[in-house]
Amino acid sequence: SFYEELVSHGILKPLTGSVEGMVVKEGSCNYVAPQGISSVVKYYLKQSGADIFYEQHVTHISLRDGKWEVSRKTGPPEQFDIVILTMPVPQILQLQGDIVNIINETQKQQLESVSYSSRYALGLFYEAGTRIEVPWAAQYITDNPCIRFISIDNKKRNIESPEIGPSVVVHTTVMFGSKYLDSDPAEVQQLILSHLEQVLPSLPQPASIKCQKWRYSQVIKAVPNCLGQMILHTQPLLICGGDGFTRSNFDGCIDSAMSVAEAVKSHL
Repeated sequence: SFYEELVSHGILKPLTGSVEGMVVKEGSCNYVAPQGISSVVKYYLKQSGADIFYEQHVTHISLRDGKWEVSRKTGPPEQFDIVILTMPVPQILQLQGDIVNIINETQKQQLESVSYSSRYALGLFYEAGTRIEVPWAAQYITDNPCIRFISIDNKKRNIESPEIGPSVVVHTTVMFGSKYLDSDPAEVQQLILSHLEQVLPSLPQPASIKCQKWRYSQVIKAVPNCLGQMILHTQPLLICGGDGFTRSNFDGCIDSAMSVAEAVKSHL
């Protein structure tokens, strides 16, 4: 039903472009988000009717008079009846305040057992009218120590247009990501570009480039023996969820969201 709703609103479309080297599971269907994956999140935030505040870096969570006091890097602390944490699991364990003692020893061990892959993503952006002559929309690379995946992103999203310049997205291998995780971003960018030149020597010069470090890319090992969420405290409710409690794909995120929603509803 989630897919049907998102497809009916044009947020998702079936993948039509050719993806070389993709492992296709029998009976599965692949989709793309033409306006980017953030459009899925924006759709649900709009549906919620909630007031959203971005760029709030949470540092401490403590108990104050039966409520949660949440402190941020900037601005005064605020109080909440319920707190739901969906950031990567290592970042939950980095939070300060009463939460440090609220997480019991068993939960702490479960949370500490979670592991993520790290990788870099490189975006190359071109002027309108630039042609990228490849027969595929995306390709998985198996024989390069640096590059794992290349996508001609506008082609993959099926939004090719003479007014919009094409863009290329490159994802590195997990091994490369962990090896260069704390290296100088400019050096990493140059390394990826030199490997890209070997893989696709015919690529034209981009108008601009963006290199993005993805410290918590995909869950390798999720929280064991949990049903998509973990309740850290019941009154007031402090609960965590996200792909770290299921798996790193859209279905995993939906499973966790449903599980968190059910737990919150039963506490209201």
